Amino acid sequence: MATEKKDILFSLIKSLAKSEKRQFKLYVGRLGGNSESNFIALFNLLDKQQTYNETTILENTNIKKQQLSNSKAHLYKQLLVSLRLNPQHQNIRSQIREQLDYATILYNKGLYKQSLKILDKAKNIAIENEENNLAYEIVEMEKVVESQYITRSLNNRADILSLQAKELSVRNVMTSKLSNLSLQLYSWLLQNGYAKSSEDIEIVTKYFEAHLPKYTISKLGFKEKLFLYKTYLWFGLITQDFVSSYRYSQKWIDLFDEYPKMKKVNPVFYLKGYNYLLESLFMLKYTKKFKEVLANFSRDIEQKNFLLNDNTEAMASVYYHQNKLNKNFLDANFSEGIAYIPTVLKEIRKFEKKIDAHHVMVFYYKIGCMYFGASDYKNCILYLNKIILNKELAMREDLLCYTRVLNLVAHYEAGIDENIDALIKSTYKFLIKMDNLHIVQKKMMQFLRSLTDMYPSELKSAFKKLHKELKAYENHQYEKRSFLYLDIISWLESNIEGIPIAEVVRRKVMP
Repeated sequence: MATEKKDILFSLIKSLAKSEKRQFKLYVGRLGGNSESNFIALFNLLDKQQTYNETTILENTNIKKQQLSNSKAHLYKQLLVSLRLNPQHQNIRSQIREQLDYATILYNKGLYKQSLKILDKAKNIAIENEENNLAYEIVEMEKVVESQYITRSLNNRADILSLQAKELSVRNVMTSKLSNLSLQLYSWLLQNGYAKSSEDIEIVTKYFEAHLPKYTISKLGFKEKLFLYKTYLWFGLITQDFVSSYRYSQKWIDLFDEYPKMKKVNPVFYLKGYNYLLESLFMLKYTKKFKEVLANFSRDIEQKNFLLNDNTEAMASVYYHQNKLNKNFLDANFSEGIAYIPTVLKEIRKFEKKIDAHHVMVFYYKIGCMYFGASDYKNCILYLNKIILNKELAMREDLLCYTRVLNLVAHYEAGIDENIDALIKSTYKFLIKMDNLHIVQKKMMQFLRSLTDMYPSELKSAFKKLHKELKAYENHQYEKRSFLYLDIISWLESNIEGIPIAEVVRRKVMP
């Protein structure tokens, strides 16, 4: 029996809004003679099911087992056709493609002049919205039509089309080179994380410089600039140059402000730009600027200044609520952060089918850190265990590492020490398998392993010793990021001074 996750038809039906279901039934009714057909019966049944059940389908419809696959495929196709006709899912690209289809139909009927008229209109829309790939495709289609119907109004028509094709081709090549480099750097970031050594820096710098095409910024359009800024952003993040990542993520958002209609055409890029701008400011601890940007982002969401659909609504929710938690970290306001957690959990449930598991686990890590900052170690452990016990999750290794270390520290602080030896061993074994531990991580594990053999009277001096050792790496080029995930320095200072960690962190808050 297929599960909901595996059955794409069931997942599609469950994603439909009431208005989309109503439109589908109207669409089918207009087709005529389909009200009793197998695929309508199948739709009605799947719409009512809470989980996909093949046996129930066969028992309650006239569909035979050997027909089920074809019935599902036919229903899936009809649903997509209906959704495509829904104005909510129409955008500039779909409108241009629709016009291109109309022009092709007219051309095939020999109505060349009508075809050229539609093509010219579609081309202008494509160029205006910097959909240069589509514009190039339209120009190539115009050349085909012109070969059958030579217009006499413009005797240099062939020259004009040839020049347009050449200009669009040049722009598309530049966009392709920049988008390729951007994708490769993003892939590096996902696979390798941040640069951990001078060797890493050298490798990624050589690759970046070798593949960055020569450009004149004044000659670049919206798309080329967008991918150029993305490229520099990934490079800045990989090399842990957060000032650079802030600079180019700001350029990214400024670009959309310069071309405001692109917020409707490319809403996903717009939302991602805001998220990386906030992330860079969070890394730099620029609290005042962070709050200004977050307020602007919130206003954009409320005013719906970008194209809103199921996908962008879920993305906006994830980015806003993650950064709202980050604001509480910057303020060291853990009590306010904890009061906000129910709102975050409600949003996760609301978009659970549209938020990937990785983002959910990042939320759980931040929630765990929030409880840790408030000295609520049991709730901290509760949320960290949601990550640790998720064996199927392919999560970034750095987050998995700090989840384990923070979990161990929380157990220590909570006084849950009956199985502390086993927990230390399992954590140490997990981290050793990573095979790329930072110096900070290694020193933390050595310290935690020594706790089992230490007398209470020795603890304060041990905390002081570790604090001195780690303090030396607080601004280290490759080690400093460890403290962004887990503020070990503040934890050590709270134990040395005998005060809550929230109080220590609050002293360090930047305006």
